[in-house]
Amino acid sequence: MTVKQVPLVDYLHIGARPYLKAKACASCGARFFDRRIACGNCGAQEFQNVRVRNQGVVTSFTIVHRAAPGIPAPYVSAIIETDDGTSVRSNVVNCEPDPERVKLGMKVKLTTYSIGTDDEGTEAIAFGYEPA
Repeated sequence: MTVKQVPLVDYLHIGARPYLKAKACASCGARFFDRRIACGNCGAQEFQNVRVRNQGVVTSFTIVHRAAPGIPAPYVSAIIETDDGTSVRSNVVNCEPDPERVKLGMKVKLTTYSIGTDDEGTEAIAFGYEPA
């Protein structure tokens, strides 16, 4: 039986080689992951779909010790700057949530993981970054 998988967010492409997709402003190149009618940087209204590089570095992070019910804590919430300059807000996964293990400038790579399966067998897939 084949398990159907769906991405948690519409800008995650899943499969053998997962990646993130962003909307790049055709005028200034600013990148966004949400739906836009105008660029938040320059106001232009034309966008192009672009593939975001899977590698990057941690530019900011915090270790979250309290979370909503059902969310395991502690975990690492971070801002990743990918090799193409795209800023991504994500969790650092497959890494102990310890300031001795997570460092500014740490090289990371995109990964995906299952966050659950519904009653019909559809599996939801999320993304994070793990140490490279």
